[in-house]
Amino acid sequence: MKSILEFSAAHAARRPIVMTTAYDALLARHAARAGIDAVLVGDSVAMVVHGFPSTVHATMEMMVAHTAAVRRGAPDLVVVADLPFLAHRRGREAAVAAAGALVQAGATAVKLEGVAGHEDVIAHLVGSGIPVMGHLGLTPQSVHQLGGYRLQGRSADEAEAIRADARRAAALGVFALVLECVPAALAAAITAELPVPAIGIGAGAETAGQVLVISDLLGLDPDFRPRFVRRYADGAGVVQEALERYARDVRAAHFPAAAEVLA
Repeated sequence: MKSILEFSAAHAARRPIVMTTAYDALLARHAARAGIDAVLVGDSVAMVVHGFPSTVHATMEMMVAHTAAVRRGAPDLVVVADLPFLAHRRGREAAVAAAGALVQAGATAVKLEGVAGHEDVIAHLVGSGIPVMGHLGLTPQSVHQLGGYRLQGRSADEAEAIRADARRAAALGVFALVLECVPAALAAAITAELPVPAIGIGAGAETAGQVLVISDLLGLDPDFRPRFVRRYADGAGVVQEALERYARDVRAAHFPAAAEVLA
């Protein structure tokens, strides 16, 4: 996808939207070559790349740098960048400045979590010409308030609150939503009633598309195995084996070989 208009077109045609995260130019280039529709520079970069325990540690400087790298690797794809923790809770001017910095770094659109308390910010960003993707259900920036990383919308009241927020976000002008860790039936109902696509992660198969963290689908962390992730490669095993072979070759004086020596 080269524009956010293609999200609506895909939704109308019932063509599933394929998204993955990317944090650097190399993996963004691979995503583009693989035909991924759009890449998300998630604030999960704080955990996946920088080793922090949660996404709340992502900073604007971090998000801008990784957004710029991803754009260089995928110059023609839709790139959505997360607004980091509290960036959209400091008022409209601060939110516009943060979103503007991400767009200037290469983002096509920004993503923000939740609706309550910043409806005016969402409308103002959209009115300022900055495409906005919403994020409901498990919102990792609110992990402390939610009591951990757990399924959201189990009770009837919780489910209705998420549906109401989804309708409100669409009315405010978001071009798409991420629904994270909600019951499949709830995600299906929201997807069916919204005029914009709902992209699922841990939200069942009946959403308008799927998004996964790239290191999860590549199997790069053998200790992280969420139920909703399918591993498409044993990335950890491949990397470990390659590094061990390299170490053995160097210690045995098998690398570099004659053909690898510059004359």
